[in-house]
Formats: sequence, structure tokens, C-alpha cells
Amino acid sequence: MDTSLTLIIIMAVLFGCGVYAMLERSLTRVLIGFILLGNAVNLLLLIVMGKPGAAPFFGDEGPLSDPLPQALTLTAIVISFAVTAFLLALIYRSWQLGRADTVEDDVDDIAVRERSDIEEEIMDEESAGADDDAVTDFVDVATAPIRILHHRDEDAIVDNAPVNTSSRRPKRSQRPLSRDDRGANPGDDSDGGGAR
Repeated sequence: MDTSLTLIIIMAVLFGCGVYAMLERSLTRVLIGFILLGNAVNLLLLIVMGKPGAAPFFGDEGPLSDPLPQALTLTAIVISFAVTAFLLALIYRSWQLGRADTVEDDVDDIAVRERSDIEEEIMDEESAGADDDAVTDFVDVATAPIRILHHRDEDAIVDNAPVNTSSRRPKRSQRPLSRDDRGANPGDDSDGGGAR
């Protein structure tokens, strides 16, 4: 497979510049880096395609082009356009709120950065040792026994979960309301049929 060395060098430069630009704190530079990465991926797909040939639907004679990288390139263009529009909206909103497009550290980021190694180890031990034996979220709750039904015991369903009776609504009277009880209904016609 003959590939152009120029395309490979351009692709590598675009990847390098795109990654470098995306590591900045400015959202505009992140956007430029994302655009460079998108173009580098499109060049990579063109390089993978190999030597150009006739269109696959054109005929059977001679070398044919691979249609898959072309379809992937079109998809990559559409996705990069959508993410570019989203990043532009983020940049515009950031400029509206703070008159800057730079991502600043908040209080939590600074606290995490200033934590010592001892505090990190204590937090790791706390998160690793908490409820290792628990296999369900319903530990020590009245609804803890969860029954798994098999294909033959449908009649074994147990419905004895506790019910909160204080939150139930009072029952309404079962008799149908008469016209006097309902009052004037704005949707009523003179024949009582309602809007049609």
C-alpha cells in the first residue's frame, strides 16, 4: 500500500498541535485543538483508505475504492460539527457570565490539590471498608427480603410490604355526582354532553 509521507507528517503535526491546544485552560484554545484533532482523524481515515480507485457502484473492472473510510469520514465531520457548535455555545455563555473564557479552579479543586498523602490514604481506606458485606441497598429495612421468582412459582408472590397509611388520601364518596353537586361546568353544553 502506497501512502503519501506528506499526509502522514501533516496528520502527526495536526494530532500534536490539537492535543497541545486542548490541554490549555482557555476554552477557545480547546475548541481550536478539537478542530485540529477532527481534521487529523479525517486525514487518518484518508490514509487508511489506500490508493484511490473507481467507485464501488461504478463497475467491476480495475481497483475499487473502499467505501467504509469515506462513510466514517462523513460521520466524523458531522460529529465534529456538532461538538464544535456545543463548545461555541459554552464559550459564549462563559464570556457572558465572566467576561473570560478561561476555566478557573474552584474551591473543591484547590482543596483536592492541597490534600496530603496521609489524607488520601485515609479517604481510600474509608471508601474501601464501607459496607463490603452489603449485597443490597435495602439493608436493615422492612422491605429487605426480596424474593426472586422462578419460572414455576408464580403463585409464591408475597405482597406484604409495609404501607404508610398516614399518606393515603381519604376515600371519596362512591355515589355519582349530580348536576347540582358538580356546579357549572364551563365545558357543558345544554344537553349535558360536553364539548364535542
